[in-house]
Parts: sequence; C-alpha cells; structure tokens
Amino acid sequence: MIALAGVLAAAPIAGEPVARMDDKPAPITVVDLQPFRTESAIDVQGADGSSGTAVLINLNPNVSGWFLLRLDFGAARPEQAYHLESVRPDPALSIAAGPRGRLLVNFSDRLPACTLSIADGGGPSSLEAARRSGLPFAPLCDGRLYLRNHTVGRASTLEKVTGFLRDHVWGGAQIVEFVKEEIYKDAFREQGVPAADAGAWAQPESAPAAALLESSQADVALTPPHLGLDVDAPGPRLLLGRWYPLRGLPDAYFSVLMPAAVDHNILYGHEASVNPLTESESSALVYLVAFDLARFELRFTLGTEHPRLGWSPRPPPGSQDPALPGPDGIDSPDPLVITGMVPPADAARTVAAFAGGFKREHGAFRFGALAERNHGSHYGFVEQGVIFSKLQPGLATVMTTVSGEVRMYTWSSADGARLASVRDARQNGVPLIDYDARRNASAPGALVNVWAEGNWSGSANEDLRTVRAGLCEQDSGARRFLVFAYFSSASPSAMARVFQAYRCRYAMHLDMNALEHTYFATYLSQGGRRVVEHLIDGMDVLDRQAGGSLAPRFIGFPDNRDFFYLMRRAGP
Repeated sequence: MIALAGVLAAAPIAGEPVARMDDKPAPITVVDLQPFRTESAIDVQGADGSSGTAVLINLNPNVSGWFLLRLDFGAARPEQAYHLESVRPDPALSIAAGPRGRLLVNFSDRLPACTLSIADGGGPSSLEAARRSGLPFAPLCDGRLYLRNHTVGRASTLEKVTGFLRDHVWGGAQIVEFVKEEIYKDAFREQGVPAADAGAWAQPESAPAAALLESSQADVALTPPHLGLDVDAPGPRLLLGRWYPLRGLPDAYFSVLMPAAVDHNILYGHEASVNPLTESESSALVYLVAFDLARFELRFTLGTEHPRLGWSPRPPPGSQDPALPGPDGIDSPDPLVITGMVPPADAARTVAAFAGGFKREHGAFRFGALAERNHGSHYGFVEQGVIFSKLQPGLATVMTTVSGEVRMYTWSSADGARLASVRDARQNGVPLIDYDARRNASAPGALVNVWAEGNWSGSANEDLRTVRAGLCEQDSGARRFLVFAYFSSASPSAMARVFQAYRCRYAMHLDMNALEHTYFATYLSQGGRRVVEHLIDGMDVLDRQAGGSLAPRFIGFPDNRDFFYLMRRAGP
C-alpha cells in the first residue's frame, strides 16, 4: 500500500503547469487548480491478477462532496477516471484493496464498506456498468455514491441557432447582435395599467422591506399581465412595491414595480454613475421574488456546455496568452463531469431554480482597467468547492459558504484567504449596487452607466435596454433575503434604481436578452405531486413535455446553461 494522504504540501501551486524533464510545461487539468485537494493511493489487483494502482482524490476536503477515482493498470489497459459524488458530505470517505478485482469504499457511517468490481473478467465492472447506464447520475454503493456521467444538455432553438452562427458562420456574431438590437430589444416588455386602489393591504411582518416609492404611488396597484406564480393576494391587482406571499411556498414573496414609481430622491440621485431612465424603461414592469435566507439554501451548478473554460474573445491581445488554452491554463472540465442538473440528493428539497450568468464569450472585459489585468478578468465560478475558473478581484460575486451562508460582494485580492470557506460561487461583471463597509452604506456601482468598462453587453451604440435579470441581497431587520428580479425591459441604470428602491445591500447582473436566459421557476408539492410554476407564463415553453407533463428545466433533465437553485433548509 502506498500512502499519499495529505499530498497537498507536495502538490504544484494551483493553476501552475507542472515542470517536465524537457523543461516544457505539462498541460494541467482542472484537478491542478484545486489548492485543497488530498490524495490517497493503494495497490490493487485486477480479476486476472494484474497489478494496478487506485488513487482517490478528495477535490476539496472542506466540502467533501466530489471525488475523483483513477485506476491505472499500466500498459495492459488505459487509465480510467471516474467522477464520484457523495450523497452526503463525507471527509472520511476512503478506499482499500479488496479481493482480486475488487475495491472497497469506506464511509464515515457505520454501514459495511461498499465493494466495487474494478476489472471483472466476464463482463463490465460495476464502475463501467454505471458509466454505460446513460444516467447523468448512476447510483453506486446502495445509493450512497453517484457516478457522474457525460450527457448532452438541452438547448433552446434560439440558443442552438445563435451558437451555430457565432461558432461556424463568418460574421455570425454581428448577425446575432443585429437580431438582439432590432428584434429582441422590447420583445418581452410588459406594462400594466396602474390605478389607485381603494383596498388596504398590510404585507406580512416576515416579508422583506417594501420598496421606497413616491408618496403619490403608495396606493397604486396593477395586474401583472403574464405572472405565472400563485400569489396570495385579495385579488389580481397588486400594490406597487409591496410583498405578497407565494401560495404553497412559505417564506417566499412576490413584488411588482414600475421604475417610474420609485421615490424621486432615489430616481434622480447619484447622477454621476446612473443615467436618466427613458420613458420606455420607466414604465416597463419588474417582477421580483424574495427568499428568506434563514429558511433556504442556495446552490450553483454549471451547465453541460456553458460557461466554457477557454478564452473569451473580448480581452485585448496583450491580456491573452496564446500558449495557454484558457486564462486558467485549461479549456475543458475533464476529467470531471458536468451534468447540468440538480443532483438527485437535492431534488426533493429544491423549491426554485433560475438561470445563471453570462457565457464565457461575454464573460470577460474588452475595455478598461479590468481588461488590462488578470488576462482580461474572466468571470470566475466554483461548484461544490471545485474551482473551474478562478475568482477575479473587482468582480461582483455571489457565493455560498461551506456552512451554508449566502454572501454577495465584490471579490478582492485579499479574499483569497476566504477561499477555503467557498462552496459555490459565480461572478458576473461589476456591481449594480455596491456596499461600502467604511460608510456602512450602499449606492449604485461606479460603472453602472459606463457601457464599455462595465461590460454591460447590449449594442455598440450603448443602447442597453433589453430583458434582463439580476440578484440582490436585502437586510430587513434581523432577516436577510435573496431577491431575484426579472426586468421586462431595462438598462443597468434602471436595474440599479429598482434595487435601490428595495433597499438592497448589494446587487449584481445575471443574464439578458431572452426568456431562457432570465428563466425562473418554482417547484411546489401539491397532493403528492410536484407542480411547476413559472415567473413569466412564456417560460414554460422551455420545459420538456414528458408523458403529457412538464419536465422542468434544470431539475427534470440536463441543461447546457449554468443555473442556481434554492432548497429548503433541512431541520435540526
């Protein structure tokens, strides 16, 4: 037996190429980016008596959810790598040699060790059988482990066509931009008919803080025309800026607003970093959903294809290194496997999901200070404590900690010391609302109205109005809320004003331009079955039909885009 536990001290610096005898750097993989990984290796025998080595890598012992098992029998057969996911975090998970052709997997519980065949002579091993099952998550060890398998994530027709144009058609990117500017700019813009409402509504004390409105708008209500969520309200008309409970989803709330109703002290303040709003975006509806973070956990998952890991074409040539396949030295998640869906162990507690951030091609800076440093400051992301793209200083970040806390802030170079506590993280541009700890105050980000340096996307003419989604954190007394906002037609300036009105401590952009990029759905239990409700009625076209029923995106089948999901916290 060869003991390599605690190999971290001898491992190469995360992200640095490994030196070879010929002085040329060896290619690195995503495994090399993991600064906390540990390894253990043992001698094993195949069913035919051949000698081999099994190596188990705990990719991040602070999380202990993902493991990589490597089997090497030398020249007799190629090395195999298996990406394993533990149903429960298990820092004590280990391997030991079993009888010939067998591997023992030990867990921290008191159940007997699991036996896996690794090289059967008469057929596929249990690991290979799981790989050939075609399941994104193939159960092993009586369901205590899953083998993560490669799968193809679903993409909408729009996603497929735009991807094809960008990747394979000369001038395709310009065609896509033209379509966005001329066709999709106001395609999803919604308006209601506001009117004074004679009825009184007192929002629950447990709800988030209501929006700050002009006094003349305090009793104005409207009916959101395409709302797909079941709101617990006296009627279809909802007061602007107030919070209403969602039926069937305790501790979650809905609100609707038009930017024109926002308190004018907010609407016309901070002119240096926020543009005046156009008449069109001032009257466009914003739908918001809030979750009490004492009751829900947040998770982040990569899509099967996006965000990619190679270079974005945006950074200037001086910020790119053609000798590297990507800004972190990799352009593929191999040997790890991305499934693009909620893990089975989390599915029962999952109550909502929403689309993540920009693709890699848009997720870096072309202009400004951020374009000139750190290879163009590509947006970083972490799943299950595994770094796929390094978190970059200066970027808006939402993260969950190992202990389950949700944090939103601008990542700094000093935050590298916090990396051990990061479970999931996603960066997306610069902040819409930034928090100043010295002043204990929040304000619009410095680059909200700077199209180029803020990397806000939209047209080169700085026409930034389109359908967008964003995320904010609101502190309301002792309660903290995570707020998802769908803007039917807005610029970053309009997003900042709305988040200010809702007293957000911090806010960031998610994605834009289409319903599939701003998707949000809830999953409710009714009469023993799961019911899917979409924030916007048109979002249901993105979910597959299975036997006449909806198979919801992200939870019912793999998707090619990254996403967040919320789970109700487990009891004591």
